[in-house]
Amino acid sequence: MSHPICVTCGVQYGEPRPDCPICEDERQYVGWTGQRWTTLDELRAAGHRGRVEEEGPGVIGIGSTPPIAIGQRALLLRSPSGNVLWDMITHVDDDLVREIGELGGVSAIAISHPHFYGTMIEWAHAFDAPVHVHAADRRWLARPDDAVEFWEGDTLEIADGLTLINAGVHFDGGQVLHWRDAENGAGALFSGDIVQVVQDRRWVSFMYSYPNLIPERPRTVRRALRLLEPYPFERVYGAWWRKIVEVDGAAAVRRSAERYLRFALDDG
Repeated sequence: MSHPICVTCGVQYGEPRPDCPICEDERQYVGWTGQRWTTLDELRAAGHRGRVEEEGPGVIGIGSTPPIAIGQRALLLRSPSGNVLWDMITHVDDDLVREIGELGGVSAIAISHPHFYGTMIEWAHAFDAPVHVHAADRRWLARPDDAVEFWEGDTLEIADGLTLINAGVHFDGGQVLHWRDAENGAGALFSGDIVQVVQDRRWVSFMYSYPNLIPERPRTVRRALRLLEPYPFERVYGAWWRKIVEVDGAAAVRRSAERYLRFALDDG
């Protein structure tokens, strides 16, 4: 069966349907020409191919050319305890699977939030890898499969030194990934757009909806900041190519949250 893919968000569904609940939610949008669908076969026939480039020490970016849907890239973390694929794209083909296999394959997959679910089940099957999704986002699962492992609580270590943190920004199950041993032990945070690296890459921000410009609730931002506090990190890897806070990442997140809350709570 050729599973349908929403053209706007790039998420693959388990069976045909008239709507994309992820796009109909107020955090996303239905394309201006209405709901449209495609498939992996159609995308491959249209000339989409994989893009694999180094994004940082031990971190490989994986995307597609030309970009699909929102255009995010995934990241392969080359850890001694097994490679972790962070976040997800829509495109996948035999050449891309082979290239990732030559880099050591994928031992586990973790995805920040539903907008980036992409073709996660195709990738899980290709590498026989579990997909870690926070249970608070269970309702958004577009293609149910035994490869998906839901977890609960605030944190989950999925490999030695690799910890998922349920920041809860953007989606209730919105999660980030901390890699303790990255940057020669200084640590790195992989944030998708749960903690969004902005154009001025000395800063990050927090939104409930990016396309519809709905700000995140201050209590949610404060909770995320509290959960991140025990984890040191030098870099923050955002969701798109080169969207990276290069230095002093933990301080950048703290001062960004303080600035955000200052504006959000200003009543004067």
